[in-house]
Amino acid sequence: MKLHTIDTGLFKLDGGAMFGVVPKAIWQKTNPADANNLCTWAMRCLLIEDGDRLILVDTGIGNKQSEKFFSHYYLHGDATMDSSLKKAGFHRDDITDVFLTHLHFDHVGGAVLRDGELLKPAFKNATYWSNPQHWHWAVKPNEREKASFLEENILPIQQSGQLKFIDIEDGVTFTDDIKIRYAYGHTDAMMLPQVSYKGKQLLYMADLLPSVGHIPLPYVMAYDMFPMKTLSERKSYWNEAVENEYVLYLEHDPIYECCTLQQTEKGIRVKETFKLSEI
Repeated sequence: MKLHTIDTGLFKLDGGAMFGVVPKAIWQKTNPADANNLCTWAMRCLLIEDGDRLILVDTGIGNKQSEKFFSHYYLHGDATMDSSLKKAGFHRDDITDVFLTHLHFDHVGGAVLRDGELLKPAFKNATYWSNPQHWHWAVKPNEREKASFLEENILPIQQSGQLKFIDIEDGVTFTDDIKIRYAYGHTDAMMLPQVSYKGKQLLYMADLLPSVGHIPLPYVMAYDMFPMKTLSERKSYWNEAVENEYVLYLEHDPIYECCTLQQTEKGIRVKETFKLSEI
């Protein structure tokens, strides 16, 4: 097995929304905001070479939305899905599996592309993986979350016939070296792949832990649908990560790819930060 970081660019989101009830005077020490109170975030995907399978975890925001849509998020940076795949030695047509942690636009937008008037899967040879509970949640969204679930990012996947569902069972086997964990606080039935890699357990954090700046337990995003559930999930996962020395792969941290955790007098905090390639 071999793992590759796939950077798909940077975007901006409101700092207050990203840190919930935590005051700006505190969170800006780790994630400084611009004059509009916006912080920069990565859209960092993961590519897994696993035998004859090439598995892409999440797809970034994509490029098919309108100029008005993108104007809200200030996309920047030089990295793209195609350039990052090329750097790893691959093309999007080589991808056999697209694993979608959840269907918010910054995670699934790159899964579908626009070809003239048509919307079609961006990875034509891949099977797309979600789970039935989250899929139903996304295609019939509540009013609070519907702006994050865009039909043009989701429905073409199902219409293509390339969509398959994973069982709702924490720890279910995806491949011999990948099992699926679940979290329900950010959105319903978000999936976190846990990869056995070089003698370590690497857990892809998606939006359970957006960045190193979010490690203190109360630092729960205002975007989370069920913040108290997120709080309890974070506490459980953080303790598990400390006890078992997990490597946490960070999808949104603008600087750090991976981290480990440790118990301190102030609670669980970051232990080390490093690149995926340094494992």
